[in-house]
Amino acid sequence: MAPNVAIVEDDLALRAGLSRGLREEGFEVSLSVTSGTALLHGLDDSPPDAFVIDIGLPDVDGRDLCLALRARGVHAPVLLLTARGGVTDRLSGFHAGADDYLPKPFHFEELVLRLRALMRRGGRAANPPSSLHLDLAAHEARHEGRGIALTPTEFRLLAALLAHRGEVVRRHSLIAAAWPSGAIVHDNTLDAYVVRLRRKLAGIDQSSVITTVRGVGYSVA
Repeated sequence: MAPNVAIVEDDLALRAGLSRGLREEGFEVSLSVTSGTALLHGLDDSPPDAFVIDIGLPDVDGRDLCLALRARGVHAPVLLLTARGGVTDRLSGFHAGADDYLPKPFHFEELVLRLRALMRRGGRAANPPSSLHLDLAAHEARHEGRGIALTPTEFRLLAALLAHRGEVVRRHSLIAAAWPSGAIVHDNTLDAYVVRLRRKLAGIDQSSVITTVRGVGYSVA
């Protein structure tokens, strides 16, 4: 069976070229869209084997889209594309759950080789779906028809916890996922955000409880 890839790229010419080239290389392109919202709406119960996602999307940051995928329990490899190739940009992408990073402009042959290497390596096993649904475009958490608005930092923090649901996520990993690379974040700042998240979640979903693991980090059921 041909490996299945989803492409999220708002440059129409580049997206068309990637779709055509990957099909010629033996891949199946199940989704080829221009926005993060379109990707999340187009996913079904059988996600693709890998994602190619541009960071600079018109509706969302590609790194937030990666976090949202991980929060859904989707752990297929993600290759991020970006015009920004700095170390801090690459690190923020990896902290968001990306598996590889390819600066533009790039050689198509290199993209193909990186995708194949990622697929050989595989992703983590998918988590069971959470009762919470994260609306990336609206920056909301929703549960059984009820929703709460989240700030961008709260959204990233909750997404990072849900991406590792049932596991303890270390404090430094949460800070790296929720705040820009290089930001100075004190321990009490993270704790204050977790308290705010707990209060918000209590209003819509009593089952998603954020637990403190003292001296280590936090986890969510």
